[in-house]
Amino acid sequence: MRSKLFSLASLATVTLAAMAGSAHAASYAIDPAHTYVTFEIGHFGTSTNRGRFDKKEGSVVFDREAKTGKVNITVDTASVNTGFAAFNKHLQSADLFNVEKFPSMTFAADQFSFTGDKVTEVSGQLTLLGQTHPLTLKATNFNCYNSPMLKREVCGGDFEATLDRTAYGMNYGIDWGFPKNVRLVVQVEAVKQ
Repeated sequence: MRSKLFSLASLATVTLAAMAGSAHAASYAIDPAHTYVTFEIGHFGTSTNRGRFDKKEGSVVFDREAKTGKVNITVDTASVNTGFAAFNKHLQSADLFNVEKFPSMTFAADQFSFTGDKVTEVSGQLTLLGQTHPLTLKATNFNCYNSPMLKREVCGGDFEATLDRTAYGMNYGIDWGFPKNVRLVVQVEAVKQ
């Protein structure tokens, strides 16, 4: 009987500790005015093609004390913008992003790495062209601040990763010598709700 009471007390303590740990988690909404998803890929070893996606949305749940979090970002692939209409149209075609069949790509993450209170990596899954693979975004900058304009806490940073586009079935130009590796750069700020 005594061991059962001890077990119940231990279970209650663990449960309360877990609940207390999650009490500090806060929800944040991605601020589209301060969030950019851009990509870079070499062009015949001569220059670098760059583009960005103009439409994106998402949310973050973040607990600095417990050093945990979750991220969900959805990017509208038809919003790809290189500053050149003909290139945008080709990127939207079935050769590349195939926006008619796959109108969005998503990044869902639930593993945060920290150094002190600074996020250094966010690991999760990127879904692109119907394929899902692990992706880790490394932070080159991270901070939380109280916005004087919004009167709320804002957290965010600059993140980057290199991904193999062929893993997602994006093979256009490989036979011509276009690289398979694409540099992904994400600037993100999220507003506490």
